Formats: sequence, structure tokens, C-alpha cells
Amino acid sequence: MIKKGDKVRFLNAVGGGIVTRVDEKKNLVYVEDEDGFEIPTIAHDCVVVPEVNETTNFPKKDFSAPAAKAEEKIATEPIPVKKEEIPEPVYETADGETLRAVLAFFPLDIKQLQTTAYDCYFVNDSNYFLYYNIVNGENGQWKSVAYGMIEPNVQEEICSITKEDLNAWEQIRVQIIPFKQGKTYEPQPVVDAKIRLNTVKFYKLHSFTENEYFEELSLIVDIIKTQENNLLEQLSPEDIKKAMFEKKEPEKPKVPKRHERPRKHVLEIDLHINELVDTTAGMSNADMLQLQMDKFYAVMDENMKHKGQKIVFIHGKGEGVLRKDIEKQLKTKYKHCYFQDASFREYGFGATMVTIR
Repeated sequence: MIKKGDKVRFLNAVGGGIVTRVDEKKNLVYVEDEDGFEIPTIAHDCVVVPEVNETTNFPKKDFSAPAAKAEEKIATEPIPVKKEEIPEPVYETADGETLRAVLAFFPLDIKQLQTTAYDCYFVNDSNYFLYYNIVNGENGQWKSVAYGMIEPNVQEEICSITKEDLNAWEQIRVQIIPFKQGKTYEPQPVVDAKIRLNTVKFYKLHSFTENEYFEELSLIVDIIKTQENNLLEQLSPEDIKKAMFEKKEPEKPKVPKRHERPRKHVLEIDLHINELVDTTAGMSNADMLQLQMDKFYAVMDENMKHKGQKIVFIHGKGEGVLRKDIEKQLKTKYKHCYFQDASFREYGFGATMVTIR
């Protein structure tokens, strides 16, 4: 906004000058030119000329205010003190000095092996911390699907696999660096296991068996044994013959370590309109649908960081409008999530189960 004292120039005429007064009601400014004449001009026909630095021809800046604010900020803001974190003691087992690691695959619905998705768990059955990286490949295109560090004697979920993703898991490569923290130990060799998974097994019930790690049936892939087999393939017949005659130490009996696989609580969200509002008086069908979709968006966004979380949206059968809108958003906005019809026995045809990935 132009104010008294501003230096301006005219947009639609030659000349300009200093603003002597401003008439806001008439949208006029009075400009005094070099000859001392006061010229009334419409405000939007004038433009303010910035003050120019005499040595550089650039507009002048006042750096004092930001500096003052910076000093004030430094003076008033307390310096945060980082609390020293005390590491929790590491649980070790008597037979954990031998490196053991496996992948475990669990079908989400073992009765629907032709269509179900799978949870993949990494099991560290040793006293070593493990840095791991798992890559898979299809048509020569490799990518890392899971990586991180897992503590000794721990199982954790690392990813979910849809039916469409299975082909890429026919060839996987598991790389592991074992180590211990804060103590001396016998270094273990780096693992680089090339694993070929027969994905047909994922569609056969007998592939999922009892094992020493979990109460549930699962398909187990032993990473370390696969690494050893990879090395054997590289040995000559003479090397194999020599190894057969070497004295072998008896293996220590394994202690069963079966555990119930940790289950995430399944959220049930009832989207029936009478569960969301006390009364629908004055609401159109479009208003009610928008309210239901707003609830769907809020629940999805709240749980997007909770990998593996399962959410059942109860939408009812009806005319299928709400169900179609939910499926449309799951295929576009939330297309990285897996979804399927919820259990017919529990919800009939009126619910969709979403798994956050």
C-alpha cells in the first residue's frame, strides 16, 4: 500500500515524485514532482520505487532486525540436554554361539492359499547381533525388500508378501554381518546366501509345518544351511572327500524355542451411519457417505506407520456404494496396502479387511 513519503513513478505516464498525501476514500494519491507541482493520481496507476544502495544499485536491506531476533532466540531458548540411554542387558543362550538364522513365512489365511498374502519373519537363533539385508529379483531387476539390525535370540516381522509379489521371491539373497556389542567374541564369517524359493510350495498346505520356533505352522528357510550348500557347490570332489574323513564334533542338542507368534490387535471399525452420529436428521445420502469416508480416511491415516496392522471396516452389504468407494481408495490412495473380504463367518458379506504394509 502506498503511503505518504513514498517515492513513486507513474505507470501510464512519464514522471513521478514524492507522495504528499493519500485520499483512501477516493483511492487517490497526491504526488509532488521535481518542479513542486502536486499531481492527483489514481493509486493503482503508481508504483513505489525502492530505495537504492548508492554503491551497488541494489535495494537496501535492514539486517538489524533479524540479528536482534537471533540474539533474542539464543538468549531465551534453553539448550536441550541429551539423556544418556542405558542399554538393556542382552539375553544369551548356552547353545547360541553357533550362528543360526532362518526366514519363516506365515499365510494370513491358511484356508485360502490360492489368494492369501504372507507375513515374513526373520529369526535370529544365536547370541549375535545381526545386520541383515534381503534382496529379491525378477527378470534381472534386484531390490532390497528388508534390512536392519536384529538383536540376539529374537524373532521379528520384516515384511508382508502379496500373491502378486511371490514371483519376485523365487530368487532371494540374504546378506548378514554378525557381531557382539561391548564384549570380546569369536568373529563369525559374513553370510551371503543365494536362495531359490519354489513358490509352488506357498500354494500347498503340507509346505507349512511344525517347527522349533513357532506354535503356528510355517514354511521355514534355513539361511545358514543354504549358505553352506552354496559353498559345497563350489568345492571339488577331492575337497569333499577330504572333508568326509575329518573328525566331526558331536552336535549339541538344541533347546526347543517355540513361541506363539506375536499377533497385532485387529481393529474393528463399524462404518454404519448410526454408529457415527446420533441422528441423521437433515443429512442427505451424500452427506452420510462423506461422513463414513471421512472416518475411513482418519483410521487409515492414523495407522499408516503401524506395519502389519490389520483393520476390519464393517460397511454392510446394502447397495454397495460405500464398499465401492473404499475399494477405490485402497486401489489408488492406499494402493501399497493389502485388502480382502473379511471373514464371512464373522462379518458375512459386509466387511473388508485391510493390512497395512
